Amino acid sequence: MLKRRHRETPTAVATLDDLATLADYSFIETLNCDPEGQADGADHAPRQVFSGHYVPVSPTPIENPEYVAHGKHLFRELGFADSLAQSGDFVRMFSGDLSSVPEPMRNVGWACGYALSIYGTEFYQQCPFQTGNGYGDGRAMSVLEAVINGQRWEMQLKGGGRTPYCRGADGRAVLRSSVREFLAQEHMHALGVPTSRSLSLYVSKTEKVRRPWYSEGSRSIDPDVLVSEPVAISTRVAPSFIRVGQLELFSRRARKQEHPQAMAELEKIVLHLIDREYGDVIDQALVTPEKVVLLARAFRSRLTSLVANWIRVGYCQGNFNSDNCAAGGFTLDYGPFGFCDVFDPQYQPWTGGGRHFSFLNQPAAAERNFHSFCSAVRPLLAGHPDCLQQLEEIQSEFPKVMQAQMETMWAAKLGLDAFDADIFRELATLMMQTPVDYTLFFRELSLLPDDIGPLKKSFYNGPTYAADPEGIDKRWSAWLTKWQSLTQSRSREALSSQMMLANPKYSLREWFVVPAYQQAAAGNYGLLRELQDVMTQPYAEQPEEVEKKYYRLKPPELFELGGSSHYSCSS
Repeated sequence: MLKRRHRETPTAVATLDDLATLADYSFIETLNCDPEGQADGADHAPRQVFSGHYVPVSPTPIENPEYVAHGKHLFRELGFADSLAQSGDFVRMFSGDLSSVPEPMRNVGWACGYALSIYGTEFYQQCPFQTGNGYGDGRAMSVLEAVINGQRWEMQLKGGGRTPYCRGADGRAVLRSSVREFLAQEHMHALGVPTSRSLSLYVSKTEKVRRPWYSEGSRSIDPDVLVSEPVAISTRVAPSFIRVGQLELFSRRARKQEHPQAMAELEKIVLHLIDREYGDVIDQALVTPEKVVLLARAFRSRLTSLVANWIRVGYCQGNFNSDNCAAGGFTLDYGPFGFCDVFDPQYQPWTGGGRHFSFLNQPAAAERNFHSFCSAVRPLLAGHPDCLQQLEEIQSEFPKVMQAQMETMWAAKLGLDAFDADIFRELATLMMQTPVDYTLFFRELSLLPDDIGPLKKSFYNGPTYAADPEGIDKRWSAWLTKWQSLTQSRSREALSSQMMLANPKYSLREWFVVPAYQQAAAGNYGLLRELQDVMTQPYAEQPEEVEKKYYRLKPPELFELGGSSHYSCSS
């Protein structure tokens, strides 16, 4: 069991020295280091890692770092002074230079390996050695664990240079993708969706790398040019960064008996996950098999709730492999994500993602990841038939639990006491045929319109609508009348208030983010910070100028535009 430090957090963490007093490195103090790792972290070339839970890695600092933004809401939650984000030693640490951090902070970070399963199928070929021993954190490394106000947080740099898992890449993140992730994490938290959080974002004033991207006005599916982009380091924060794919790696090694400690390492990482993420719901006194059964049930609950929340707010993960699935049940790895404009069950922002990871297929992808999770922990139940049977039941009931979460979510969006399949089915058909803007439609519906006039603010008027506008309007009117008849049991004020809590007014659409990162690349961070302010109040009624700018339909000329409507895996 992890030691808990019961120290009083300062009223404000104003310096890096203040933060250092809260350091508590549970992962590297309780789990196994790669026996071939180097204590000084000078381990930046691709190689196989055969055992151990982590590899010591020293980050590669970016050149001439400049402050871009920090997670203001997270800073307040942690008791951090805003001035800390621009203090010299904090900037140095979180732009990759750990050489002079105050004790007991460590001047070496750590990276982790994991396995890859795509839609429940095990893969090895993405590993450069074809063995599965070279897949993991290629450009992400944790640099600090701290216990703050009784809560453990792990802080991880993204873009901090090469690790043994980098597969030959440069280990850098560019400002474009870093801005996207920075904004998305804080937006998702404000939406009430479990997520990793954004601590800080720094850009190099001199260092650039070349990446494939889209030329101006390109409607190509794949990037058509190489562009030079500023490198950046963002720091993301979570209770832990243990992924389903991480558990799979140790399970595969145990299953194949790849080394004498393989089964012990699997048990160790699973028990560490329980302590980090589920310590409040799983009794430490239980034996491992009993803990594993409770872990499976709790993770199923979190995962199904998470995916229902994704769909509630119009979010598509894009690449929901098991290695992008946090075992703590929150959103992790904002690479090829997107928030939908037009309601489309097959919406997929990533050109390489395929329909199996599209918007309304996310429940099925979650089920596959849950199956991978169950397969990963199953070896720990050998010799315990009762526990194995319970695990099988928990796994087999995933679709039923997922469906219940989805129905509860749709009922909340529609202001219904219970899910009504008929009214939902007709609504989904109309939303696709018209088509409608997902966010605008549900927000306008939350205002309880008397007729379809206000709802038409969300209409894109596609070919089906253009062919028979009068007929579709009649169908919308009939649907609205039926919906109104189902929502008469509550006062209009109470109903509207409840629906607005389920239906955000603002979502982080890609075409809002593009000009923000383009201006940031030129050294102008004003639009980025404006977006941060707007998108961390997604349910609020905001000033008229904000509404005109951010509560509107996607302009026709931006449809099918590379980088705005679709993109390759963001880097």
